[in-house]
Amino acid sequence: MVTLLIGKKGSGKTKRLIEEANAAVKASNGNVVVVEKGAKLTYDLTYKARLVDTDAFKIKGYDALYGFLSGMCAGNYDITDIFVDSTFKIAGDDKKELCEFVNKLNELADEANTAITLLISSAKDELPSDINATLEEL
Repeated sequence: MVTLLIGKKGSGKTKRLIEEANAAVKASNGNVVVVEKGAKLTYDLTYKARLVDTDAFKIKGYDALYGFLSGMCAGNYDITDIFVDSTFKIAGDDKKELCEFVNKLNELADEANTAITLLISSAKDELPSDINATLEEL
């Protein structure tokens, strides 16, 4: 299942991600991964969550991000939750590409039995109406 936490800049998306990731660590019998651009969440997340900086791996674009996430799932069957902060900063803000990316992520989430949450800096009415994900607006 893919969930999009959406809202404009400054609406509290990252704070919500931190709360949800820390809660997921407590509830999970596996691993929780938080993917971010830059290492800014280091001190906000519990040390039990795996924090990954996309800049360290030169991840840019939706295809690269998808390959990175699917590679993590393929290499570790114990990942129960993946959170991606600043999705548009990592992959770009093309809404059509976002829809295709979410569709592929839904298949990955089902196959890997992993919950995936993406933070999207956008209002709900700016996203395509046919996006195949649970939307949580802040």
